[in-house]
Amino acid sequence: MLGAIEAGGTKFVCAVGNEAGEIFAREQIPTTIPQETIPKVIEFFKQYPVNAIGIGSFGPINVNRDSPTYGFITSTPKPGWRDYPFVQTIKDTFEVPVGFNTDVNAAALGEAALGAAKGLDSCLYITVGTGIGAGALVQGQLLQGLSHPEMGHILVRRHPEDQYQGKCPYHSDCLEGLAAGPAIEERWGTKGVDLVDRKEVWEMEGYYLAQALMQYVLILSPKKIILGGGVMHQKQVYDSIYKNLKELLNDYVTLPGLENYIVSPSLGDNAGITGSLLLARQALIEA
Repeated sequence: MLGAIEAGGTKFVCAVGNEAGEIFAREQIPTTIPQETIPKVIEFFKQYPVNAIGIGSFGPINVNRDSPTYGFITSTPKPGWRDYPFVQTIKDTFEVPVGFNTDVNAAALGEAALGAAKGLDSCLYITVGTGIGAGALVQGQLLQGLSHPEMGHILVRRHPEDQYQGKCPYHSDCLEGLAAGPAIEERWGTKGVDLVDRKEVWEMEGYYLAQALMQYVLILSPKKIILGGGVMHQKQVYDSIYKNLKELLNDYVTLPGLENYIVSPSLGDNAGITGSLLLARQALIEA
């Protein structure tokens, strides 16, 4: 049996399952501070004899195995989680192999193995929710260099009618600062779910997301782009993304039909937890 933790900025999802992505039990725990959240995570897994645990975590995180702070959550603005030794805490408690990567890389792995990008050796998974992040599979491997990608913090051109200052505590008006869920809420004065019929909201959101997708397409050339996260439950934003991306690319590169190329996760909200099960499997094999 494998254990999985999808550690998000709003909630932790803990599950036990198998390498086929079948989930036998799961629990959702609010993300508050480590002293409150982690004991509840430990309590969940103590019910099950897992052989390995995979963690897909919000970041930034340290994924360099040669580093003394490997497995840490690092410079997150999330109160209480900065420099938190996530992997070591779980290892010390359960004494099993632990796989560790970003939540979006885990989701990319899940969608590539069992979801919308099944059969492809290349895909890009982007989450647009509390924050914006992206994970990439390139030639069958999760993309990693000095660290993991931080594609949510690229700079984009401002919409001509947007006077909002930006929400990111590091960069103000980067992509995340302009297009993540908290930015939508602060700009328009209410949550996205209350703005369903406001066409200008989703036109602006698509304007920003299309700019990001243009850059990812030109740099990574993924074979499939998968858009997840709470904001992407608002399906009306897709038309704006398709329209703006087509205009931005201006036929410079040839893409498949956008409706089949830029899609929702086939695994739905289970993409991250499924990928975390696969991280656990990898850790078990490596051990």
